[in-house]
Amino acid sequence: MGSEASAGSSTTQQFVTRIGGRIRALRKQRGWSVQQLAEAGGISRRMLTDIELGQANPSLATVDRVAQALDTDFAALALPESAGEGRGAGGAGSEVAGTLVWQAPDGSQALLLGATQKPRAELWRWTLAPGGQYDAEPDRPGAQEIHHVLAGRLTLALEAGPQVLASGQSAVIASDQKYAYLNEQAEPVVFMRVVTGA
Repeated sequence: MGSEASAGSSTTQQFVTRIGGRIRALRKQRGWSVQQLAEAGGISRRMLTDIELGQANPSLATVDRVAQALDTDFAALALPESAGEGRGAGGAGSEVAGTLVWQAPDGSQALLLGATQKPRAELWRWTLAPGGQYDAEPDRPGAQEIHHVLAGRLTLALEAGPQVLASGQSAVIASDQKYAYLNEQAEPVVFMRVVTGA
């Protein structure tokens, strides 16, 4: 998924605990030491130890790199195993359920709603508070994102320049570049995001 949290934002403790346990279990299944996985994932041994213990606040990009090193994907580490833990979306007019992966003190948040394995795709629902911003790291070459704005106005800050989407509008972007989501309006922006090829 390749995203990096902005200053003042964090992954949730439930998410951190879930991925830490899953990373440790997959590492042990492979017979790898902490050092071997840290090197394969391009992170420090200390960071990986803290992630496995649920004591680190890793960026989403760091989780993605570790998932790739374990030959799995971000969604497999992040999503709950049972519907009772919050997988899936509610009906019209109901609160949307999902896995809260990222949140900021201003109320901005990202929910991972679901994913497919082959081809790999992730469905997300994002909310950015007024003035909210999320800076992302580039995904793998060829990766793309589809955005559809449900409410408000979303600004996609891309290398080629900004792209603004109003409520009801959609866009496809290459996510193998540095980019950011911005809400430059006085009202929250809510948008759906589909990630493919990451």
